[in-house]
Amino acid sequence: MTIYMLFALLGGLGLFLYGMNLMSDALESMAGNRMRRILEMLTKNRFTGALVGTVATGIVQSSSAITVMLVGFVNANLMTLTQAAGVIVGSNIGTTVTSQLIAFDLSKIAPFILFVGMVMALFLKKRKFVKIGLIILGFGMLFVGLNLMSEAMAPLREIEAFTNFLVNFRNPIVGVLVGAIFTAVIQSSSASLGILQAFAMMGLVGLDQAVYVILGQNIGTCITTILASIGTSANSKRTAGFHLSFNVIGMVVFLIVLAIAPQLVTWVESLSPTNVSRQIANFHTLFNLSMTILLLPFTDYLVNLVIRLIPEKADGKDSEKKLVYLNQRLENQPNLAISATMKELHRMGEIAGKNYNLSIEAFFDGDENKVDKVKQLESTVDYLSDSITKVMIELRGLDLHDKDLVQLGKLHHTIIDLERISDRSEDIAEFALLQMDVGQSMTKDAIDDLTSLTNKVNDIIQLSLDIFSTLDQSKMDSIRQLRSDIEFDKLACMDRHIVRLQKQECTPQVGVIFTNILTSLERIASHSMNIANSVNFND
Repeated sequence: MTIYMLFALLGGLGLFLYGMNLMSDALESMAGNRMRRILEMLTKNRFTGALVGTVATGIVQSSSAITVMLVGFVNANLMTLTQAAGVIVGSNIGTTVTSQLIAFDLSKIAPFILFVGMVMALFLKKRKFVKIGLIILGFGMLFVGLNLMSEAMAPLREIEAFTNFLVNFRNPIVGVLVGAIFTAVIQSSSASLGILQAFAMMGLVGLDQAVYVILGQNIGTCITTILASIGTSANSKRTAGFHLSFNVIGMVVFLIVLAIAPQLVTWVESLSPTNVSRQIANFHTLFNLSMTILLLPFTDYLVNLVIRLIPEKADGKDSEKKLVYLNQRLENQPNLAISATMKELHRMGEIAGKNYNLSIEAFFDGDENKVDKVKQLESTVDYLSDSITKVMIELRGLDLHDKDLVQLGKLHHTIIDLERISDRSEDIAEFALLQMDVGQSMTKDAIDDLTSLTNKVNDIIQLSLDIFSTLDQSKMDSIRQLRSDIEFDKLACMDRHIVRLQKQECTPQVGVIFTNILTSLERIASHSMNIANSVNFND
């Protein structure tokens, strides 16, 4: 191989991969918002999920993009593992579209396709037409790159050492390993398969050599999903695990089928005897379609197996002191920013609510251990407040819709309100220590008043988190009424407290603690009301 051949081969490969990436990114950009909504709405069972996965991957032209999206959905609790499993199964069929398109061999008109795409991308003003131009441009680059690679590889047919190496692809182990490793390196099964088809167009490989490489490519494509799942929840890792398990089982099944019935390769060849590239595309389609039909009914069993293989980690002392839904992957999925942020804030709210209940128990029980636990939870809430704020500032730099930017602004205030609820809860716990130091108890009437009011404050915290999570506008009247009742009860408690002081039924020291707790409870109710009001009901 001359230096020119090497440069031509690498240049063709680069152009092919860039064209594939450009086309896929532009398609995903055009379909992204609708695609995400469809994936969320139409995946209630594995069969509709498989159909959605097939269509979505066929449109986006990238199973990796879809599976990475699924990892993000599962990590943000927008989709269950079972729902994601159905989409993954279908995405394997959708990814066959690319190989079928490549088999048409449009290399002769590819320069013209590239020119049309370039004109649209550079000279048209409308964003929609620019994206269409980028799709056409990527499509043209793909075939120009294929043609350049084919011309560079043509002399390789005369090199005996190279042709002998390709003969090894007939060995199942070698073929699978080559396909898996190469696909894992370039992180695209469609691109890997296109390069294999380029080899076939030059007569370097036949279908009998390509079949095992194709099986390996389906394993190698899982690397993108695995990388996307690093540092995410257990269910996100299980999504990647399901993707890998499904493809491994499919590979094993087809290895057995090819060993028992090698005439299957001959039959596929007979469908398009003069077009090896089409033969490869047809085998790829046959493999993914048949594995989907065979394994789709058993996805629940496979999901359960993956759950057993990837268990939840045991919670440690500071297990809550981490972000669960917000991570750096949102840079590639900006449309998940708002939903992931709200999930993270709802989780922070649940911790703040738990801290409130713990502080009330600490006060009524006079339990110093519970006071310490309140302080620990307050530290967790402070950590989450700082961490979420930092991520939200970074999110504002993403390509977000104007209404999403407005909603992010409102959510900044929600962080403050949640943190204040936890702060006030810590104050109540401190009053428990103060009362123990004073060595005096409240009257039964004072305790009854506080018990009634603390229960209502707990109700408004939980109702505000429910409204924040469900976006149920119909509950706003209930929370307004509850807020009004708390304000009325606080004033009534103060009036009764003044009467007790006048009758000298309680001491001034305990009286100060009582009024301070009333103030903390009233402010917690106000922060809860703010949280409910921060929700955008127009989404």
